[in-house]
Amino acid sequence: MFWRTLGRLILLPIAFLISVAVTGYILVTLGLEHITQAIHGRSDGGAEVATTILELFWQGSLLLSGLSLLPALAVIVIGEIARIRSWLYYMIGGGLALACVPLLTRVDQIDEIAKLPPIVWQVFATAGFAGGLVYWLIAGRKA
Repeated sequence: MFWRTLGRLILLPIAFLISVAVTGYILVTLGLEHITQAIHGRSDGGAEVATTILELFWQGSLLLSGLSLLPALAVIVIGEIARIRSWLYYMIGGGLALACVPLLTRVDQIDEIAKLPPIVWQVFATAGFAGGLVYWLIAGRKA
């Protein structure tokens, strides 16, 4: 019992850090892909190129703050305490947790949230889905 608990205490932070790294990688590569498409005029978002680029960079810089970790940590803590082993919980929870970041960064500007390009929501949610699935693969299966 003691060794199992100790093993979980070691595994959980490692799994979280790996999933954060995968999420960051997906955010950067997918964000750059959408920026490249917008620059070359193949974007279907309908937003201006400069607006999309600035919004993705702004949201990316806000990810470096500790505020963006709170929703993901809440998903993990709830999943571990409730012993949820479903891959769907961690994947959807990761997507929702990362999609909350634009909301959390603009709490004081509620009217600005509606002006965010849809591509920002898509990039963040996709990266969150990937991060949640990676966490489940490493640690969530044996919660």
